[in-house]
Order: sequence, then structure tokens, then C-alpha cells
Amino acid sequence: MEKLIENIQLYTSLNKDEIDLLREAVDKKTFRKNEMIFTEGKIANDIFFVTKGCVRLFYNVDGNDKTAFFYTEGQFICAGESYTFNIPAIENYQAIENTEIFVFGKSKINRLLELAPKFEVIARIATENELITCQRVIASFVTKSAEERYVDLLNTQGELFQRVPQQYIASFLGVSPETLSRIKTRVFNKRIS
Repeated sequence: MEKLIENIQLYTSLNKDEIDLLREAVDKKTFRKNEMIFTEGKIANDIFFVTKGCVRLFYNVDGNDKTAFFYTEGQFICAGESYTFNIPAIENYQAIENTEIFVFGKSKINRLLELAPKFEVIARIATENELITCQRVIASFVTKSAEERYVDLLNTQGELFQRVPQQYIASFLGVSPETLSRIKTRVFNKRIS
């Protein structure tokens, strides 16, 4: 719980009453490695906050998993379109490691926003951060090669290479595992020469 409070306090300070309201509004859940957290076809009624572990966002495309993003400690997760418009989700969330998540149910969020308007600011900032992240991912696919995307990931989230199976990294970069292996070799050789 302290990690959640610390992260929220990065956006705005909370007084004791607001912290107590926050404690009442969330439930802690744990997921084992490879366990599904949320699956497509369901309507999203929760927002998640990762305090420990790694979560993979993926889509099922013609029977194949396509990894879109990885969430780690300190990040909010939400199947946004489903949550906002009350429609079935098209995305899936899977724990890649043993993972601890705080869950905000929709009714508890609404109550929290009524009782403490300051949380509206936090919700807006969290949403803006998610939008910026999505725009960066899209921009990287439009403007960069797979090798450039690999180098960016290595430089910004290098710890993922120790935490996430390589086939998921390859899928996230939009390449096959074999192509990822060749990219890794080229990048390594460039760095040592």
C-alpha cells in the first residue's frame, strides 16, 4: 500500500483523510507468473496499479498473441475503451512474473472522486501518462526501424530483457524471435567496436 501512496503523492500531496479514503478504495491482489489478470471479451470495471512484478498487454490476432506493452512497478493499467464505454475489451493482461496489484473498482473510484476531488487530478494525470506512452509506442513504429526500437527499449527499460521472455520482447518490437536475435548481435557488435 505504501508504494501506491508514494506514487500518488508524486502527483499531489494527500492528507491523512485522503490517504484513509484511498486505503478503503483499493483491494490488493496477487497473480502468479503467467496468470491472466484480465481477458478480452469482458467489460473492464477496474483500474489496476502495479506495485510488484511485470504485466504484459497483448492482443489475440488470428490466434497469435501480439504484445503491445509491458507494465512494471508504479504504473496504472486500464482497458480504457472498455472501462469508459462499457463495451467488451479487445485486450488481455497477463502477469509475466509473480505480480502484486492494487485494484480500484469503478464504484469505489466514483465514491473516492465524490469524497475527495483531488483524486480527479490524479486520475487525469494517470490518463495523460498512459496516452503519452501510447503515442510514443505508435510513433516508434511509424518513425523507427526494429533495431532502433530495440536500442530505445534497451536504453529506457533495459531491465525488461531480464524479466520478460524473449518471444514477448520480439512481439513487442514487431519482429520474429530469430530477427530479434540478429538485432541483438548487431547492436552488441556495434557497441564493442
